[in-house]
Amino acid sequence: MGSGSPPYQGHRYPVEVISHRVRLYFRFPLSFRGAEELMPEHGVVVSCETVRRWCATFGQAYSGALRRRRPRPGNTWHLDEVSIKINGERKYRWRAVDADGTVLEILVRNRRDTAAARRFFPTLLEKTRTVPRVMVTDQLRSCRAAHREVMFSVEHRSHQGLNNRAESSHQPTRQRERAMKGFRAVGGTQKSLSAFSQISPRFRPRRHRMTATGCRTEVRHRFAIRDQITSAVGRPTTA
Repeated sequence: MGSGSPPYQGHRYPVEVISHRVRLYFRFPLSFRGAEELMPEHGVVVSCETVRRWCATFGQAYSGALRRRRPRPGNTWHLDEVSIKINGERKYRWRAVDADGTVLEILVRNRRDTAAARRFFPTLLEKTRTVPRVMVTDQLRSCRAAHREVMFSVEHRSHQGLNNRAESSHQPTRQRERAMKGFRAVGGTQKSLSAFSQISPRFRPRRHRMTATGCRTEVRHRFAIRDQITSAVGRPTTA
């Protein structure tokens, strides 16, 4: 039986401070400098570089724990790809959401060809551990070809108007891109967007579907789960 080192070991500030700043950065379209400027009023003085290290260190751990707790996705998935600039070069962000708008997976690739779609589909199935009944895409031929090879048993609907769910889900990521003033590296972009896609929606409940009382109850519940997750990240693991 062995144990791992708690991830918070060696950090100056307690878990409550670190987790709160990580949540703020991924929840709102803030830059690291903006997150730094919000801290002194709470008696916390750190540099934007410290905030960046916190987000890089704990963002993936928090988002992974949230991913494991999310409900089973719906049986209709919407896939879409959109171009982004990384260090001045055009790349493509592949994205899948279910019918409720829950982000299932994001993958940054150099192209939007069949090879990229062929890579994205198995990654999506592996991360969700389920197979949809219907897959909706735009009219990109690469998706059709990859579907025939990888997900041939799934009903495929290809129509521009049917895929508004996936296309509208890109908006929060565009806000994040503007706040960061562009992305710098493919690996860092993949990690940042993966964390953002899980953490940000967690603290954006669909208020239009709830009463005021129901919304407050749901928010308290989500923060309680956040506290459980951030505390669990710092516990030693046994093998």
